[in-house]
Amino acid sequence: MKQRIYTLAAGLLFLAAFSFTPTASADALRGTLVHEETLRVSPSADSARVGDALRGNELIIIQTSRDWTQVEAILRAPSNEEGATEEEAEGKAITGWVLAKAVVISTTQDGDRIIFGEAADSEDQASSRRGRRDAAQDAMRLYYRVYDLMPASPLAAEALYRSADIRWQIERADVMTRPSARQRESYMRGQMKEDWMKLVIKKYPSTKWADLAAFRLIENKLCGEWEGLWKCPDKEADMYESYAKERPQSPAAAEALYDAAWRRAALIEIYKNEPNQKKAAESKDRAISLAQKVVSQYGQSDWAYRAQRLIFYMQQDIATYGNTSY
Repeated sequence: MKQRIYTLAAGLLFLAAFSFTPTASADALRGTLVHEETLRVSPSADSARVGDALRGNELIIIQTSRDWTQVEAILRAPSNEEGATEEEAEGKAITGWVLAKAVVISTTQDGDRIIFGEAADSEDQASSRRGRRDAAQDAMRLYYRVYDLMPASPLAAEALYRSADIRWQIERADVMTRPSARQRESYMRGQMKEDWMKLVIKKYPSTKWADLAAFRLIENKLCGEWEGLWKCPDKEADMYESYAKERPQSPAAAEALYDAAWRRAALIEIYKNEPNQKKAAESKDRAISLAQKVVSQYGQSDWAYRAQRLIFYMQQDIATYGNTSY
């Protein structure tokens, strides 16, 4: 699955999607919006505006009246994050009337497909230079709503993963802009929050979505700058090899094997510079073996073609790491 890059306002990094029902009972009818709508004091377009609800905001349905629905809209879920302000800890909800045409509730026919479709469109908008502002946050909320409102849907597992993945990419973009991102040891830089990926693994074990979530979690253990030392690439190669061994059916297994092979190939030059020719030769053998495994097991994939290229570089003694343009 290709990773998308999202342009986002840093202030929205703390946006939460957990269900927040401050006044509604546990069995209240719930829904969401697939289009931004204005909440009003009464069921009339001429009545005073209460506020705006966004795509993917959770709605608690109170009552309906012709073309209007009275809802409690959860604009910001309460945060239990360390350092959260009192306002963030309490969350924010407003009550008002909204045009019913953009409301999808948990019992809407094909509601899961409708919300998922809106989320996919928002995700596409987020990756476009001319896309709608804050579309990534919309997609993140909408995907979560599929899982939240229709947990029995066949789309629920994928939707939860996609929501978690967008959140992960948002946080990663922020973490990697900090000076600490260049620190050699992973614990010395900021970390992406793992709760959402772990939720995917917990709720949908032994699925490809759990496999993909586990692959993402490796990123928190990667070093920043290797600084020309062997410890980081060796440790990272071990992690990727272990992942591919433990999750051979994962959609990310080929990438994991390639990532391990590339790091072993990088160790060739690192050991040569020590100098330690024995370790360099061992790294070359291991890198070629891993790359050949990618070619033999995933022969029709981009990772297999990249692995074939990597093998060629090593056989021709072309450096893949260090002061090189390759």
